[in-house]
Amino acid sequence: MCGIAGIVYKDGKLHNIGNDMTNMLNALQHRGPDSAGFALYGGLGLKDDEYILNIQLENNSKKLLRTVKDEINMVSPIESDKLMFTTENSCLYQCKIQLDEFNMLKPLIQDVDSIDDKVVVINGEHGFQMIKDVGSVLDIADNYDTRSIKGTHGIGHTRFSTESGVDLYHAHPFQTYILRDVSLVHNGQITNYWKVRDALERKGHIFETNNDTECLVHYIADKISTGYSLEEALEQSVENMDGPFSYIVATPNGIGIAKDKLGLRPGVMAENDEIFAIASEEVSLGQVIDTSEVEQIYPGEVRVFEI
Repeated sequence: MCGIAGIVYKDGKLHNIGNDMTNMLNALQHRGPDSAGFALYGGLGLKDDEYILNIQLENNSKKLLRTVKDEINMVSPIESDKLMFTTENSCLYQCKIQLDEFNMLKPLIQDVDSIDDKVVVINGEHGFQMIKDVGSVLDIADNYDTRSIKGTHGIGHTRFSTESGVDLYHAHPFQTYILRDVSLVHNGQITNYWKVRDALERKGHIFETNNDTECLVHYIADKISTGYSLEEALEQSVENMDGPFSYIVATPNGIGIAKDKLGLRPGVMAENDEIFAIASEEVSLGQVIDTSEVEQIYPGEVRVFEI
């Protein structure tokens, strides 16, 4: 079933995005108990050549962590690092690095992933913070101190798994390394997934999972990278994707939503002078805005709001 939500602050300034998105997603918790995630934009303040890697290690081996650090340092000296949290069976390691070019990020991630099957790079980020994990929205928000994060816009997801594993790696949002800082959350299924994926792989796209959400974010990034606007890319997806779906995509400039032609997955929106908000259900919008004038996202419709 899944729940999706997004918000943009129209003035482009930093606001309490973490708190607002936590409340919006918690209101959608009934739509997805397995995992939850956030992509929160505008608050990291990294330099143009700086990136953050989030890496999960299935055990707490100091030797394995040292190997991970050595692999990263071969490409870029680690500027700063920390253990985000540690459990009995795993830890989440975060480090900041510098890269001369964005296209160096994906090969580095692949190199780190290949160290050991107990090492998984969750993501590499620059203009947004991706926070996702198994468990409830409120537990994740507490573990990662999500409510304290400031930002300009963001998207989020609560997941009910139907086609892939329930773990941190398969939680939404998904991102692409075709373009910097593009992320996506999705409710539904893409039934012509393999056809769409095959065309993208022929163009050089590399997929890490069989999750159809990953295919969606690659599709949108591919369209934008070839000259389409975000709105045009969403419109093309409605034409080319089969199945019941609604999804929200975020870029450094804003967010957009698309809904399948039959309208088989929900989507509503509301806005005022301060914010533009979209979600699966009105109860989520009500956490951040007056819902006396909620609009339905109609079958086959797309909506975009960019700062």
